[in-house]
Amino acid sequence: MGEEDVYTKDGTVDYLGNPANRKETGTWRACPFIIGNEFCERLAYYGMSSNLVLYFKHRLNQSSATATRNNLNWGGTCYLTPLIGAFVADAYLGRYWTIASFSTIYVAGMALLTMSATVHGLKPKCYSKDHCQPTSGQSAVTFLALYLIALGTGGIKPCVSSYGADQFDDDNETEKRHKSSFFNWFYLSINVGALIAGSVLVWVQDNVSWGWGFGIPTIAMAIAVVSFFSGTKLFRYQKPGGSPLTRICQVLVASFRKKKAKVPADKALLHETADAESDIKGSRKLDHTEGFSFLDKAAVETEKDVIKGTINPWNLCTVTQVEELKAIIRLLPVWATGIIFSAVYSQMGNLFVLQGETMDRYIGNSNFKIPSASLSIFDTLSVIFWVPVYDRIIVPVARKLTGHKNGLTQLQRMGIGLFISIFAMVSAAILELKRLQMVRNDNYYEHDSVPMSIFWQVPQYFLIGCAEVFIFIGQLEFFYEQAPDAMRSMCSALSLTTVALGNYLSSLLVTIVTSISTKNGKVGWIPDNLNYGHIDYFFWLLGILSVLNLGVYLLISRWYTYKKSIGTVR
Repeated sequence: MGEEDVYTKDGTVDYLGNPANRKETGTWRACPFIIGNEFCERLAYYGMSSNLVLYFKHRLNQSSATATRNNLNWGGTCYLTPLIGAFVADAYLGRYWTIASFSTIYVAGMALLTMSATVHGLKPKCYSKDHCQPTSGQSAVTFLALYLIALGTGGIKPCVSSYGADQFDDDNETEKRHKSSFFNWFYLSINVGALIAGSVLVWVQDNVSWGWGFGIPTIAMAIAVVSFFSGTKLFRYQKPGGSPLTRICQVLVASFRKKKAKVPADKALLHETADAESDIKGSRKLDHTEGFSFLDKAAVETEKDVIKGTINPWNLCTVTQVEELKAIIRLLPVWATGIIFSAVYSQMGNLFVLQGETMDRYIGNSNFKIPSASLSIFDTLSVIFWVPVYDRIIVPVARKLTGHKNGLTQLQRMGIGLFISIFAMVSAAILELKRLQMVRNDNYYEHDSVPMSIFWQVPQYFLIGCAEVFIFIGQLEFFYEQAPDAMRSMCSALSLTTVALGNYLSSLLVTIVTSISTKNGKVGWIPDNLNYGHIDYFFWLLGILSVLNLGVYLLISRWYTYKKSIGTVR
């Protein structure tokens, strides 16, 4: 067997910096350590965040609207900081060392959060279970810990899924097929962690203590770090390709400087390296695509471009560099349509939880009271159910019908998810409508709960879980595949920012709705006592926005042009 059959062609190296041997590194032999890391990290994240809105309300003495806004803003930040981690990974450290270094910050934040709930002087003084008086300093320590966690997760989220995909060689057809399955099982590990968090850890927080409720996730995060380092010798490592932002700016500057230049009809005359390899570390060459022709001017060669035998990249860029920017621009409209779904998704940790608190949370005639945040396990169970169904049943059937190697294209997959998410909001709105009818008919306004089982919330959680399998996993694969090779962490981070902006959008909608609906002394849509409110209106609002968003998505998906990779990696 020749060397070309043993060593990967996509620029990966082993932990000593040598070309990665395909037989000894990567593929599924390396993935258990990455999936194990993600399982523990997600258990830690969801174990700490699932019940956070109630911690704000009951321990930090915040109103329902304030607790919801703070939770949404923090959750949004957790999905915005990946832009920082992605830039560091793509430009300087690579994905391995970025995950390793930011994990340290994450563990420190988790430890501080646990201390804020256990150490005398740091934890709020409580007069009863739901009546606490925190000082401003105690609240500040809590939020310092939470935003350290947000920074730490920023280096993990954009890198870990891409790092797992890096273990499969794009130039090997067998490994490339396995990559699609990796994204499915990777997302399954996220939800198994979330299942344990949403059931066991939420129960611990409600029935044992917040100290243990935060302490166990801290231990889980420490285990995540150990799991990751355990696979060091089996991993394949992608070389960082330098600052992607610099390359983008170079294309913009060069194209502007040559705004009067004429793009040749023969695109082969545009500037590109003569070698089979791209001059960007860790990236294959990209073939020229039509559209955004103004940017092609950056690759038009003139006599002034070569000075003393060297090329100034701020005057002349390669076709690959121009196509990198085109690929990012084409991703943006698809990316934007994920924001509305993320706003829908964020309700599981906010209004769904508050809605569940007003319902009958006992199982039969027993004294066991279900924490309202624990209903999120049905979202997780839905994902656990649909991932293998999609991977083992839907894909083979769709492959026979469509002839596509993955059964459905990533854009088709995401579109189906957006359609399903509409019904999640319809389900939540109808349930709240029925609950409020019971409140009015039986005068339950001042009751803590109404005699309606919390399990009526299951359909809305299950529908969101089904939509997740189509949208979020489709996004993971789509943004990895369509991203330029040397910008994959950045594009993974870009996909995650839809969750951040979805949280911020939901927070903004809560603020606007509260401001408008409380005029003239009215209680508004989201009062502290939801029996006087109308969160069903809020769910209908999100449902209408989801319908409009789906229409826009269908138009965008018809317009999208897929990238074309050629050559090998430097």
